[in-house]
Amino acid sequence: MKELGTIEARIKDDAVAALKAGDKRLRMALNTIVAELKKARIDGMKQPVEADELAVLKRERKRRHEAIELFEKGGRAELAEQARNEERLLADYMPEELSESELRALVDDAVAASGAASPREIGKVMALLMPKVAGRADGKLVSELVRSRLGA
Repeated sequence: MKELGTIEARIKDDAVAALKAGDKRLRMALNTIVAELKKARIDGMKQPVEADELAVLKRERKRRHEAIELFEKGGRAELAEQARNEERLLADYMPEELSESELRALVDDAVAASGAASPREIGKVMALLMPKVAGRADGKLVSELVRSRLGA
């Protein structure tokens, strides 16, 4: 049997604690997250690393965000609130987002390290940068900052 990743193990422990506390909603939300992490682990056929788990959490958080918008448009306030709570819950297991100034500093370092000087070399910079910001910054924002830094 494969070993659990650290985030998945932590969420499982929290689900057990929620079960013991009698918090059915929290337990169900945590079990849903664990199921997605397990699915990704099985689909990947490899021992998960934290970056893999963070990618799953980020995807699930995005799904909850989209669901909130849809529920609000459909007048389903109770379901929107449930999705909002799940979105906050997911955020508790994710690292803190980088500030824009921290992100800009990392972009500058990656540009300098890669020697990139033109928009054609965005890929070089992104290859150096993405492992450093994984799970802590939106890839689209990172790409925009690199493009603007290289004059694209």
